[in-house]
Order: sequence, then C-alpha cells, then structure tokens
Amino acid sequence: MTKNSIYIVLITSVFSCAPKAEIVKYGKHYQKHNDYKSLVKAVELMPKTITTSEVKKILGEPPIDNGFDYRYLVDSTGVNNCTIGAVFTIDSKGKITNRWVDEICE
Repeated sequence: MTKNSIYIVLITSVFSCAPKAEIVKYGKHYQKHNDYKSLVKAVELMPKTITTSEVKKILGEPPIDNGFDYRYLVDSTGVNNCTIGAVFTIDSKGKITNRWVDEICE
C-alpha cells in the first residue's frame, strides 16, 4: 500500500465514524435529559435502514412499545398541548418503515 492510499483509508475511516459518534452523543444526551433538540438530532443522523435494536442502542428502551411502533417522548408539549416525541413504525418483520418527530395527538 502506498503512503497516499494509507492516508485515504485513514481519512475515510475518520469521516465514516464521525456521524456514528455524533448519533451516540445525541442519543446519550436524550436518555439523560429527554430533550427535544437531542432527540431530533439523533433521529436526523440515523441511517435510513436502521433496526429496532440499533434504535434501542442509541435512544435506550422506548418508553412506549406498542409492538407496531416505538415512541420516545420529550419533556414538553406542543402547540396543541400534545406530547412531543419520535415515533418509529415497525412492520411485521421487525423493520422500521417510517419515523418522525412531532406532536403525538391521539
């Protein structure tokens, strides 16, 4: 391997790990403070194809597990006086098919 190839591999490794480290940082902050900003940032940084176990590693056990979705709540309510949180929809195979962060009014 040439010297330039080694540098390219090292730089690629650093940049590929950075988003994962940021996700973990925001996830830990959310787990400690249940705040909107860190929840939104963690969800935004998550890859499109993420598993339920990976979500749990980042955000912890969901406070609400309906079987068909996970709900992670924050410490405040929205303009409609509904709880704010992230919802991860889970299909019959256990894959996350959709996710969003907003008021949860039901």
